[in-house]
Amino acid sequence: MVDKNVELMTTLAQWIAGEFSNKKQSFDHPQLFAHIHVFFRPLPWDFFQGIGFYSEQVYDYNMWTPYRQGVHRFVAQDNQVYVENYSLNDPILYAGSGHNQDILRTITPNIIERRCNCSMVFTRENNKFYGRVEGDQCLIKKGDVLTYLVSEVELTENTFVSLDRGMDVNTHEQKWGSNHGALRFEKVTDFSSELSI
Repeated sequence: MVDKNVELMTTLAQWIAGEFSNKKQSFDHPQLFAHIHVFFRPLPWDFFQGIGFYSEQVYDYNMWTPYRQGVHRFVAQDNQVYVENYSLNDPILYAGSGHNQDILRTITPNIIERRCNCSMVFTRENNKFYGRVEGDQCLIKKGDVLTYLVSEVELTENTFVSLDRGMDVNTHEQKWGSNHGALRFEKVTDFSSELSI
């Protein structure tokens, strides 16, 4: 009998493994949304002794200079999937790993650091996963302002919708992030065959 938590985690991993693009949204509303690619590239099983991913977000006009990079470990429990988030010690060295596996293979567990209080928690409802950052203690400094991350994700087999906002820890006012709603991505390349599950 397949453990329901494992089945949930496996499905989430298969759906999120890929390259996503918001080309349609960007072309329909170029004044509001830049054209962005998001990569979720599976890491080898032995990296975490489980399911893990490298991710990067890049503007279409500059595919080799990501503005966000991370490593993620999947942990399933209580009918939810916790996605632990890690930063890279020297991220520029690994830029391009989303679309170049030779660079991806140079990422090792000793060059990442856990981002405490920044895990995403995913639950499934029908044919969608919904994710949100745990609590309000995922702190990010922007200039002189300390903010906490509010992140919401909606994932289907072929789409990825994301809304990230930074809120002032004192006033709770939004200090960064989209003012025009969520980014809406479609999967353009499937990497699920690279998963070791």
